[in-house]
Amino acid sequence: MYELPEIMKQNTWYVMDQSVTGIPLNPMASFAMDDTLCEKIAGMPDTGIARSWVHDNTVVLGIQDSRLPSMKEGRAFLEKEGYRVIVRNSGGLAVVLDPHVYNLSLLFPESKALTIDKGYEAMTAFTRELLPELGEKIQDGEIAVSYCPGRYDLSVDGRKFAGISQRRIRGGIAVQIYLAVQKSGAERAGLIRRFYEKAAQGGPVKYHYPQIEPESMASLSEILGWELTNEELTRRILLALKKQSGHLSTLELSAEEQERFEYHLDRMEKRNERLY
Repeated sequence: MYELPEIMKQNTWYVMDQSVTGIPLNPMASFAMDDTLCEKIAGMPDTGIARSWVHDNTVVLGIQDSRLPSMKEGRAFLEKEGYRVIVRNSGGLAVVLDPHVYNLSLLFPESKALTIDKGYEAMTAFTRELLPELGEKIQDGEIAVSYCPGRYDLSVDGRKFAGISQRRIRGGIAVQIYLAVQKSGAERAGLIRRFYEKAAQGGPVKYHYPQIEPESMASLSEILGWELTNEELTRRILLALKKQSGHLSTLELSAEEQERFEYHLDRMEKRNERLY
């Protein structure tokens, strides 16, 4: 396999698997949970938290997307297509969540050694570890004609299957990745392209939204040529983390931490009410 960055070698890795239980939940809960876990891990040296999460059909918009001139029409289009629409509490642009898109958050205590670039590099290396069938074929670099393009898009032969983001608050760092596991990457990209076509009409647009080419995106199953499952990905994550730690344990919130989660969720809900 691959030599992972030192940050992945923790004395203890805690795991919160919401890849099944999270499907019926409002996706705002996942963003609130990562903020809660950032606060928690700030006081936990030599420790990492891995949280997997999957949700039903949802389009997560960036704040800039929510200010498009015909946002009302764009949102109505997505809802007609069967997608819930929310606005995230961090940077980035529109992405698609559905039961075949697997999200993973790796959380660490903040340190000077873990720069923004090193956070991205750690997730990229970990993804290569999880997918030895692809290994060094996985390239990091912006796929400008994908949705939510960024420096640490992950692709094979020019087809993007994942994007990485980070959130740093209150002494904790969450490095987040979405992995398109099954179904058509081009169909997801086409959905977001049609959203922009509708939402960007009728007035000035104050940012450069992506000019999406659907064929630039694919799922891992399309790239591999066989059906990778969420269950298999979870199994691989647990095995990979166990190799990096002397101790692997499940994670539950204390009563106080549950209150903090409710606080962050309430903030997300109020933010979305204001934006709409």
